[in-house]
Amino acid sequence: MTTATLNVRRLLCPLPVIRTQDKVKTLQSGDVLTVECTDPGVMQDIPAWCRINGHQVLETRAGQGEYIIVLQVG
Repeated sequence: MTTATLNVRRLLCPLPVIRTQDKVKTLQSGDVLTVECTDPGVMQDIPAWCRINGHQVLETRAGQGEYIIVLQVG
């Protein structure tokens, strides 16, 4: 299992989701990806994208203008 981090700070919708999708394509099933964002919209957009594409959100955190989503590739 690989653990990866994706920095999409300062990017606005839809770029965080697009960059997340591009990164997930390089990973294997079971890998974990931490996405670091500053756009609050990702708290709905990335989990919705995960549901549609068969990935699992393991954790979400928000604070200090930063939003972290940890997902497991399906």
